Amino acid sequence: MSASEKIKAKAEQLAGKTIRKAAHAVGNRSVTVKGAALETRGKAREAKERGKDVFKH
Repeated sequence: MSASEKIKAKAEQLAGKTIRKAAHAVGNRSVTVKGAALETRGKAREAKERGKDVFKH
């Protein structure tokens, strides 16, 4: 997993989690869903990079 992709994945996960929790606290359902989607995208990016590492070695 390249360092830059790892950082992007973790940043997306953190941003998504922060957005999701803040929106949930204020009761904004649509933004909560967008935050969850961003967090999921970060997790998918991380899984993709791990898969690439498996085939690399």
